[in-house]
Amino acid sequence: MPNRSSRRARREDSANPAVENRTNLYDEVTRRIVSELEAGRLPWVQPWAGASSSGEVGPSLPRNALTGRTYSGVNILILWGAVIAHRFPSQSWLTFRQAQEAGGCVRKGEHGQCVVYADRFTPEAEKERAARDGDDARAVSFLKRFTVFNVAQCDGLRSDLAGDPAPLPEREIIPIAEQVIAASGVDFSIGGNRAYYVPSEDFVAVPPQPAFFDQINYYRTCLHELTHATGHAKRLGRNLTNPFGSKDYAREELVAEMGSAFLCAELGIVPTVRHADYIGTWLEVLREDNRAIFRAASAATKAAEWILSRHRDAQEQQAAGRIVA
Repeated sequence: MPNRSSRRARREDSANPAVENRTNLYDEVTRRIVSELEAGRLPWVQPWAGASSSGEVGPSLPRNALTGRTYSGVNILILWGAVIAHRFPSQSWLTFRQAQEAGGCVRKGEHGQCVVYADRFTPEAEKERAARDGDDARAVSFLKRFTVFNVAQCDGLRSDLAGDPAPLPEREIIPIAEQVIAASGVDFSIGGNRAYYVPSEDFVAVPPQPAFFDQINYYRTCLHELTHATGHAKRLGRNLTNPFGSKDYAREELVAEMGSAFLCAELGIVPTVRHADYIGTWLEVLREDNRAIFRAASAATKAAEWILSRHRDAQEQQAAGRIVA
């Protein structure tokens, strides 16, 4: 039974507009993702499938057109979903003010897309308490929303903004995918007829490439299992000891599904679902925890960035070696 202090804290939270707004944001985004899954659509799969009059959007992560920075976490799902819903021809976005900074404007009557920003701060009262008690100040998490517009909703933007990358032919994508896998340093065992990651021995097993009808599916599968491997204690330290069929097991599969989708999009590979049989359990997890999709998407972004950063480091070292030589 909840004690009095916890009940009082909940009453205080419900009376606090900032806390209520944060809770509503979690609920709002979770409901949106749940409705997609209930309809049999996975928000991290093929968000560029809707063609516009100028052609289809190639696989890529959504980015800020002014800064060039890619969005992360649950915002990737939100913005990919907006591209589907509105058939936008681009994955590039701006705030209202940024559109003006870029020499243009948002067209009258256009509606923006709400994205979220999560961070932590330490209230002054908590700093004073920590100084008084001689311990560490506890940071408080916060979540706020802001609105962005697709560049297709704007007029007059200057031409040097960050745009969508030109799609690469498969023959050019595959060598890059091979480099990414090699740069991770994760041990791969090629053979058999199943793909899996073994946390206790820290290796990925995948069938040989000829076992895949489409060669690109070999790389989709490798990236899925490689995302699992980032959870090892010597890397990002997620819990990988969950029993098969449990909700925690499904949570890790959700991280791997999204992490591999983010990696595929970054490499120019159209993501596909690897384990659609988990949709029912994912729905259970999301319905009972309005922060689950935020945690999973955040973990997926961290996993993808861990893998991509090692590829970037390897490229820099290779380039430095060529210069020295």
